[in-house]
Amino acid sequence: MQIRSDLLSRALPDLGGDRAARPLNVGAQDGGSFGATLTRVLNEVSDTRDHAGDLVRRFAAGEQVELHQVMAAGAEAGIALDLVIELRNKVIEAYRSIVSMQS
Repeated sequence: MQIRSDLLSRALPDLGGDRAARPLNVGAQDGGSFGATLTRVLNEVSDTRDHAGDLVRRFAAGEQVELHQVMAAGAEAGIALDLVIELRNKVIEAYRSIVSMQS
């Protein structure tokens, strides 16, 4: 599990693949709302998936793309999707908790 969390911390903030790893700035210093932050994260996950798809397409077309880059991009996209799914599950769980408190 430690390896997976290390991959998340290194891969998710760097969704473009070519930038240096940086922390995901979420919180008070952002000044943005939860909705804006969620939209940004979803867009970054979508960009990661698009980047992985582009590498697969280029590799299949015979362009100069290394296999390890294709595999790493696919793994990053999978981890990002797993993170979004867990985020969704936690939001639904919190919503259900709030609704049950109001009853």
